[in-house]
Amino acid sequence: MSIQNRKKDHVSLCVSGNVNYEKTTGFEQYDFLHNALPEIALDDIDVSAELLGRRFSFPLFISSMTGGYSGAVAVNEIIAEFCESRNLPFGVGSQRAMLERPEERASFRIAREKAPTAFIAANIGGCQLPQLTGDDIQCMLDVIEANALIIHLNPLQELMQPEGDRDFSHVLENIERLCRQLEVPVMVKETGAGISGLVAAKLYKAGAAVVDVAGAGGTSWSRVENARASDPNSLFDDWGIPTVVCLEQISALKVPGRQLIASGGIKNSLDIAKALCLGADFAAAAQPVIKAVIQDGREGLEAWFGQLRRDFTFALCLLGVSSAEGLNKSYLIKRQ
Repeated sequence: MSIQNRKKDHVSLCVSGNVNYEKTTGFEQYDFLHNALPEIALDDIDVSAELLGRRFSFPLFISSMTGGYSGAVAVNEIIAEFCESRNLPFGVGSQRAMLERPEERASFRIAREKAPTAFIAANIGGCQLPQLTGDDIQCMLDVIEANALIIHLNPLQELMQPEGDRDFSHVLENIERLCRQLEVPVMVKETGAGISGLVAAKLYKAGAAVVDVAGAGGTSWSRVENARASDPNSLFDDWGIPTVVCLEQISALKVPGRQLIASGGIKNSLDIAKALCLGADFAAAAQPVIKAVIQDGREGLEAWFGQLRRDFTFALCLLGVSSAEGLNKSYLIKRQ
């Protein structure tokens, strides 16, 4: 199957298929410490947040999703226009397709055309790095005038994918090389199976500016690939580290100058607030965004985000916290 058809399958299954983990993110283990005397005005609450030296309107990164086939142009156009107007950062999907087929570059270039001042991250798989030249990487960055490069780690997805890669050697050394050579910061993320504290420590040491945990509890890419496979292997459908476990392990590292994004099953504003309490600087989401876009276009995306922002502000008010960056673990109670 061509990479273009594979990407279309991925989007379709993520929107309408039964591809979520059975295990949970772990956010349900925590309650908030309700403040009956918040002493704060709702209109005075600041929900902006900083990532990679830039201030954004809300601590949400629209995570990498799509590109590389004709139908992706309309989706990326809507997301780009939305992020431009809302001052939110976002990442395009894997740009491997445009390296193999230059005619697919339009599905990525549209992001910068519609979001001339937005923060946009390029994206490539870690296991593809050994095969790419410096010119390949620069082409990916130039097509969208990228502000950062996302390197995604997805060994589980690749192993479950009939057409997937099987060689995961030399990924870390290539990440380290790019961190040294590139003028833009490097962000490293999983695709849903999670990043442990041990792996995060290696990535930070290699020079990664941001780690996005992409933990288990949301979309299971093993389930996605098994839904496409003629000979599925469901044994690994629930493989992965829950998002909360990733956050707890990585935030304990306390690496100065490095940032942490929480993703993987982020469903609502309370998940975002809990993630920030647990040490994340930002949250990220993909599936609810693309679902809103495909079902209801820009209007659906605006409605989803409007509720998310409103409810997040309510949560801060009920905690008596004046800013998103004031959240910490003291505002959580772990259930017994």
